[in-house]
Amino acid sequence: MFAATKFTALNKVSYYLSLPVLYLIALLPFPILYLLSNCLKFIIFDIIGYRKEVIITNLKNSFPYKTEQEIQQIANKFYLNFTDMLLECVKMLTLSRKQIAERFIITNPEYLLTYQDKGKGLIAVVGHMINWEWAGLIQSHNSPYPALVIYKPLKNEKFDELVLKIRSKFNAVLIPMKQTLRKLISYRDKPFLLILAGDQYPGKKDSTYKTTFLNQPTHVFMGTEKTAKMMNCPVVFCDIRKTERGRYKVTFFPLVENPNDTAEGEITEMHINQLEKAINEQPEIWLWSHRRWK
Repeated sequence: MFAATKFTALNKVSYYLSLPVLYLIALLPFPILYLLSNCLKFIIFDIIGYRKEVIITNLKNSFPYKTEQEIQQIANKFYLNFTDMLLECVKMLTLSRKQIAERFIITNPEYLLTYQDKGKGLIAVVGHMINWEWAGLIQSHNSPYPALVIYKPLKNEKFDELVLKIRSKFNAVLIPMKQTLRKLISYRDKPFLLILAGDQYPGKKDSTYKTTFLNQPTHVFMGTEKTAKMMNCPVVFCDIRKTERGRYKVTFFPLVENPNDTAEGEITEMHINQLEKAINEQPEIWLWSHRRWK
């Protein structure tokens, strides 16, 4: 009891000490923000060497045909994209609707509306392509229909409240992972866009699908497929691309219109193939620091 109370108190102290620093960073103009990112990249990767071994191993296993020099070039670009993403997430504290609309472009928003205007919900499967957090913001800003995002609550309650506030600032609906089923049932037969990540490490469980992804045997969680069949929703792939520093675009590609007409594993294979294609075309913006293969 005492230990738990002490831990909670420490969490609150760390939160209140960090908050002014986070807001100071969030108030920086973008040119200064990216100068800070350059410094952060030097500290995190060039001095500390954060997960460098994991990143290089993931790249080498994913691209066995690339030279050592090519692997290093991708890694160097990723390091800077990673620190850009960290600071862009902090920037979400003060990011305005005008700024997100200028910096994150949806190329075909009308595609989603053809379904939603008829009262149909959709599922958008996304990979951890930098900056996926901004993708959630732009969709909730851009659409008259609710954007639903499944999330795993943080252990630090104060930081969890802050992250929820940031992610839902343009009216996205955040759903705790353990409440997913109950919440989704309440949206049955209503227009919505459910955003699901399809590339986390799921563990080698019976509920996973085994395939080849980036030249490696890979277990994939079948949450997207199972949810699509339960809700009878069309599935689209959310293709995120970085056009320049601090600017992105997303295009929605149709995967399947009638999920219950597909065989087991078919939808999962579809979105994994689309993600692999996107990674091959712009590898430096995928989250290589994640221990995807264990």
